[in-house]
Amino acid sequence: MSESKSNHFLKKEIGLYDLNIKVYQILILFCLLLGCFLVRFYRLTSLPVFADEAIYVRWSQVMRSEAGLRFLPLQDGKQPFFMWLTIPFLKIFPKDPLLAGRMVSVFSGLATLAAIFFLPFVLSWPFRVSLLAGLIYIFVPFAVFFDRMALADSLLSAFGIWSLVFSLLIARYRRLDLSMILGFILGGALLTKSPAVFSLILSPVLIVFAFVLIYKQSLKKVFQLIPLILTSLFIALAIYNILRLGESFHMIAIRNKDYLWPVKEIIKHPLDPLVPHLKDVFRYYWSYFTLPLLVLPFFIFLKKLDFKLLFLFFWWLIPLAAQSAMAKVFTARYILSGVPVWVLFSGLGLFYFWEKLNLRSYFCLFSILVVLLIPSFYFSYFLFFNPAKAPLPKDERMGYLEEWTAGWGIRETAEFLKSQQIDNHIVIGTEGYFGTLPDGLQIYLEKEEGITAIGVGYPIKSLPEPLSNAAEFGNRVYLVVNRSRFVPEPGFEPELIKEYPKPGGDSLLFLKIN
Repeated sequence: MSESKSNHFLKKEIGLYDLNIKVYQILILFCLLLGCFLVRFYRLTSLPVFADEAIYVRWSQVMRSEAGLRFLPLQDGKQPFFMWLTIPFLKIFPKDPLLAGRMVSVFSGLATLAAIFFLPFVLSWPFRVSLLAGLIYIFVPFAVFFDRMALADSLLSAFGIWSLVFSLLIARYRRLDLSMILGFILGGALLTKSPAVFSLILSPVLIVFAFVLIYKQSLKKVFQLIPLILTSLFIALAIYNILRLGESFHMIAIRNKDYLWPVKEIIKHPLDPLVPHLKDVFRYYWSYFTLPLLVLPFFIFLKKLDFKLLFLFFWWLIPLAAQSAMAKVFTARYILSGVPVWVLFSGLGLFYFWEKLNLRSYFCLFSILVVLLIPSFYFSYFLFFNPAKAPLPKDERMGYLEEWTAGWGIRETAEFLKSQQIDNHIVIGTEGYFGTLPDGLQIYLEKEEGITAIGVGYPIKSLPEPLSNAAEFGNRVYLVVNRSRFVPEPGFEPELIKEYPKPGGDSLLFLKIN
């Protein structure tokens, strides 16, 4: 089939209309997706399990084993869609549950890349913007890091950027099928994480303003959009209300209050935490985006600005500002949803810069891009081969690499326990009751009937009663605890089997109770 006939088929049968997507461009997209997959999948478990990852994967295992617990995450006020998607991967990777959970984020990253590639076509930007933005997304540390973690944020980011794409498509074509698809996307986002409410609110606003200001339609025709917008909202909210089938649906609202300041408090101190969190935003973008990619969007000013850029900017800014003003807890992954738009700005800025230089050579364009990506390659190298030296922001290092939330040595401990099973039942106690321990250990011991992992609290000063009772019944008893939380009293001297050091000075102690 010739290229012209193929393009005609795509437009006629798939409905791409005047987007002018050519077959070779689709082939390039597949190449980008393959490259993105390889970067995400390579040494995917090089970073140890993180606290929330352990919880999510453990929930997924329990939900897979017991159908009646498919809404288990609601008990902690978390939406379960990420865990639902993890369940099939647990069947594909039965021996590595952490890999299974992280695969959901890998494919979420691929979905995000596809949206970034497709969006310039919707905005009638040159194809080179799609190509540059796609290449940047593959290597930018912000995406590389979180697309390799078993966390819901990459999935939410994918839903967010696709809701932007379909909002613009609805404004352009006014089609019912597009509004239905947008509804499903928004519904999936609401099943993933509460910040999806930003997409739910911004999508109708973007549709109306894009219809008038970007696509130059009459205000009288705005009423044609009302049924389409209502269809999207109805489908989204109908999907979200599936969660009411769970007994703990009310916990979502309760737990959201633990993370957000109420409006009356924000009014009392409007600049706190807004200003500190905005400083954190700059710090996270500086570290995870790297300086060259961070400044590329400013080359957009080499061209005349238009409403397309303005809408994208507000799509990025409003959720960022709202979370900065309201959030009690603030980390880099909470602002991941805005990264795809900034990547698109980076691709557009590089394109304008290249045009300004008037080099006209693709070799020069990609040479410039490679130079700009050197800090990203540096970041990825350490992430793959020596995560302890990855240049993360200090507070992020503490969470993912250094403190009790970092699961160094947990997998190795589980493998040792599996190799020790003979006749006696094994009971292993862990500090805490929820999080990296014991969940991080339990995900690796799920199908080991002869091993029981239980939480015994912290700090650990003496032999916990559950372990003492287990020893009395003839079980072999072990203890896993972080050195910083182990303050043994005189007379309590368990045997050290292995110590797993962590960056920053702490370590995980694997002890045997004699």
